[in-house]
Amino acid sequence: MRSRDGNRHFTRRLCSIIFLLFFPLALSAGEYLISYKYIVKDATLYNETLFISQSMKKCSGTPQRELFLSTNGENDLKKIIAQNSAEFLEYIHKLGLHVAYNDVTSNLQNSSTTTLTLRTTCFKVDFNDTFVTIAPLR
Repeated sequence: MRSRDGNRHFTRRLCSIIFLLFFPLALSAGEYLISYKYIVKDATLYNETLFISQSMKKCSGTPQRELFLSTNGENDLKKIIAQNSAEFLEYIHKLGLHVAYNDVTSNLQNSSTTTLTLRTTCFKVDFNDTFVTIAPLR
């Protein structure tokens, strides 16, 4: 037997097919949470960490000054940033880093620790064929 609306099942199938086709396209441009920490202990690099994760919910704010990085055929944001690390580090230094400095002298020996931190910041990231655009949201 057919229902009164004979095209109901066809409409549901069509909507699910459209959703499956366009959902991956929406994921290629998105928002990522990025944080960075750089620790120098006694004038020697002690630790450097970069954390990147895709945002689970929409971030608020307007995109600020953009950074363009070449992708070299890569789709993973962490690998793209690793390939262009000098440009990315210079860019986040201009955004502003939190600086913590600790200097201790005991028994005539000096020990110092400097920590540069980019607090977790939401970035809008757009992937294209040959480059990726990264802009912080503020």
